[in-house]
Amino acid sequence: MPITHPKTHLRLRLNEQNKGTDEMIKNSILAALVAFGLGTGATNAAGTGHTEDFAFSFEGPFGKFDVHQLQRGLQVYKEVCSACHGLRQVAFRALAEPGGPQLEAEQVKAFAALFDVTDAETGETRPGRPSDKFPANTAVGAPDLSLMAKARAGFHGPMGLGINQIVQGMGGAEYIASILTGFTGEEKTQAGVTLYENHAFSSGWISMNPPLEDGAVEYRDGHPNSVEHMAEDVSAFLMWAAEPKMMARKNTGFLAVAFMVLLTSLLYLSNKKLWAGPKRKD
Repeated sequence: MPITHPKTHLRLRLNEQNKGTDEMIKNSILAALVAFGLGTGATNAAGTGHTEDFAFSFEGPFGKFDVHQLQRGLQVYKEVCSACHGLRQVAFRALAEPGGPQLEAEQVKAFAALFDVTDAETGETRPGRPSDKFPANTAVGAPDLSLMAKARAGFHGPMGLGINQIVQGMGGAEYIASILTGFTGEEKTQAGVTLYENHAFSSGWISMNPPLEDGAVEYRDGHPNSVEHMAEDVSAFLMWAAEPKMMARKNTGFLAVAFMVLLTSLLYLSNKKLWAGPKRKD
């Protein structure tokens, strides 16, 4: 019977263990690829709606909210959307803050009073105050719009990889505007529910009837009030509602980048000065 050298025996055992580890890694990678394929397939199957690319002023690193557009969007929300949808995460006082609609203090007070809110201490219903939040609206089961522009990504990219989101942004505002302008006028009844054809909705049919029509809202500044203009205005407002600190966040980002550039430059110059002598000697 041949005698195996201890080192050879150890080497054989290590080779067997390495083969087992390689098999486990291959199986894990294969399982991940299968899961990824199923996930992207499901994403593609669900995301069949078409989202238009609107040119909003707040897009890009240097973009800013248009104050007048936000004020018009607030008007559209109040006169049209608030009948079914709430905005319970937004406080009335935010309407006067920089980077938003920037209403005057008296305007905010008068606007808040148009809503009935439940007092947290007494439980009684009273007119709203600037310190209150927009009341929730659950009358017809419609979704709250506070975070809609953040929750709904409009651009998914090929194979669900999100490449388009890097180039075009999340597209939440574009998704909302596309829904509002995507109605074709076709209707059908299914299980006793009237559905309306909409090219932007994932299934192609939505239970919400077209909320906008030309001239539905009379803008105080005389701006055109077609369906497309109103859809863009209220979508921009809902983007602000979801990201009220967007402008402050961008400014902070610029300061951080500028600081990093300055610090990198100082470190580079310091490094060159410290190593200038030794390099000359070499």
